[in-house]
Amino acid sequence: MTSKVQLACETVVRELSLSEILPMRKIPKNAKGTVKYRQIVASIKQIGLIEPLVVHRQKGSEGQFILLDGNVRYEVMMELKFEKVKCLIALDDEAFTYNHKVNRLTAIQEHFMIMKAVKSGVSESQIADVLDIDVALIRKKRDLLVGICPEAIELLKGKKPTSATFVQMRKVIPMRQIEMAELMCATSNFTDSYSKCLIAATPTEQLVDKECSREVDGLSLIDMARMEREMDSLAKDFKQIDEVHGKNVLNLVIAVGYLKSLLDNARIVRYLAGNYPEILNELQKVSESRMLEVDTDQ
Repeated sequence: MTSKVQLACETVVRELSLSEILPMRKIPKNAKGTVKYRQIVASIKQIGLIEPLVVHRQKGSEGQFILLDGNVRYEVMMELKFEKVKCLIALDDEAFTYNHKVNRLTAIQEHFMIMKAVKSGVSESQIADVLDIDVALIRKKRDLLVGICPEAIELLKGKKPTSATFVQMRKVIPMRQIEMAELMCATSNFTDSYSKCLIAATPTEQLVDKECSREVDGLSLIDMARMEREMDSLAKDFKQIDEVHGKNVLNLVIAVGYLKSLLDNARIVRYLAGNYPEILNELQKVSESRMLEVDTDQ
């Protein structure tokens, strides 16, 4: 027998008066001077509200709602003197639930969104106006993946490489781009400085421009040669680790799941608390650890 899935919100988006909504916190004055705040203002002015606010009915007050998610959007719409706003009515009053599920856009996702908008007929200047940024930055995001092979892009999807990282990757041939992407994923390091080190450790024959300098500030030619050998050795080690990593993580997830089921048993917890409090404390830390949770950015 299958159990019913409990909904987090009502299934219909409702339009509420802003006067019916009570925010849970005030937006700091200094937040209104940030780029993010200006972008939200520009976006709402240009195309209106895209993501509905999340509210919960206030107990004991008919027709009043508590704002759970969307404080900045609410503040902007108040400033712009909107009268009504689209809302999702939450079935519980846990604000953390919604904020916890927010996924931040990666550089690659931004690129594909801009490309999709341009193909749909939206001009780059319109996109820049909505985001309140310079059109040159939109063009830079548009050209982010020029010169990057599809296999490397696929590996880095959902990850967080910077635009500067892709600048470095363009300096090498596709096969080396794939190797760099694999190393960055294996180490969870997508910074510009790490990509520069990978370039420094790249053999000359794998560079697009053979005359291109691979020098890194503070490193001599001898240091770079040693780094190249060490990086080659590390790459082999990472590949070996990667082969067993998935299996080890799966075993750990199963073990933690079993541990959680044990700690859900009140008799076991009472016994451990009375006889082995230190062990209980450590087991609880392991069961509450978020290290093995699925990465929501992927």
